[in-house]
Amino acid sequence: MVEMAGDSAALPAKKPEDDAMKGRRTGRRRGALASAAFVMAALTGCGDFFVKPDNSGGGGTTSNNRVYVTNSLTSSSLAGFTIGTGTLTAVPNSPLTLDYAPVDAVVTPDNTLLYVAGPGAIYVYTINSDGSLTASSAGAGVAIVNVASLAISPDGNWLFGLDRTSSQLDEFQINKSNGSLSSVAAVPYSVTSGVVVPKMVRVSPAGNLVFAALGTGGDIVFTLNTTTGAVVSSQQLSLGSSTTSDNALAINSAGTYLYIARSGDNGGVAVYTIGSSGALISITGSPFAAGQQPNAVVLDSTGKYVYVSNGNDGNISGYSIGTNSALTALTGSPYASGTQVNSLGADKSGTYVLAGAFGGGPDLSMYSIDATVAGKLNPVTSTASGTDPAGVTAIALTH
Repeated sequence: MVEMAGDSAALPAKKPEDDAMKGRRTGRRRGALASAAFVMAALTGCGDFFVKPDNSGGGGTTSNNRVYVTNSLTSSSLAGFTIGTGTLTAVPNSPLTLDYAPVDAVVTPDNTLLYVAGPGAIYVYTINSDGSLTASSAGAGVAIVNVASLAISPDGNWLFGLDRTSSQLDEFQINKSNGSLSSVAAVPYSVTSGVVVPKMVRVSPAGNLVFAALGTGGDIVFTLNTTTGAVVSSQQLSLGSSTTSDNALAINSAGTYLYIARSGDNGGVAVYTIGSSGALISITGSPFAAGQQPNAVVLDSTGKYVYVSNGNDGNISGYSIGTNSALTALTGSPYASGTQVNSLGADKSGTYVLAGAFGGGPDLSMYSIDATVAGKLNPVTSTASGTDPAGVTAIALTH
């Protein structure tokens, strides 16, 4: 396993840069204090507050369309909801109280496991047929490492963590039978300008490229050998400004364009073509104007629209994707949201966009994509994921 170098002042992924707020500092301090005592206990299991697996359900496209929400403000918890037709219904035993402050979460491609990053460790939970969670047979804690963001390769074999204590990408091989992790490599990288603040890691749809957003440190592209898991740093995107930060990433289904939520000077939605070995070339007109503090970005399932949350404005900007991926603001954009939305996701049905808000009001919002007014977001429902504001740090959706 990768050894934990200790907690870091580096910020979690997908947070606004203005995170000196008291609540977030409290959450991080609580997580840092809890992690040292809890990690060893977590590596042997999580006790009885997780419900037992329910294998009697029928599953299906509707029943396993779910979103999981990590909370770290009023309490450290993990909430789960089944996505219905305009509804969000809590899964059994949700929210779960955690003994660590969760930072990020990701669901495996086969929707059987949920990995959660906390201060100093990665944890894994089995997703049962009713959406409830239980500790894996290997125990909840499966790696001692301090990461800001998680991503899984499309084949479900490799898990990546963007390290918070060192300038490196941590890689693990996933045991699909029990969720345990085997350390593969810690791949170092360096930047030529800015300060590395790990924000987000994402894997291309083909699985051959890994992208990391590093705040004012820009972005790093890695090549991935999908057979062996070998990862090599191949490209660097430098921002050349200490006041510009790349905060979140989205990749189109063809793996040909990268969309970046960028804040600060010359901020907005930056769009790049993805060339050979991940070479990034800015398209004409990029970055496209957004609001204050863009910090999350998502494409709809059709690849026709892209949405970015404006953390300091309490809204979401929407764009249609045109020729050569040029963006045009959608009718009615920006759309009202909760406070400091830092996570966006599209549900597996392709019907809804979901938004998690660190500042609550509400914690979790769900929007439908208008069929008449192209791409427009219509609020459908919302819910608290804990005691609002719960301090949402991430949302993770099933595939």
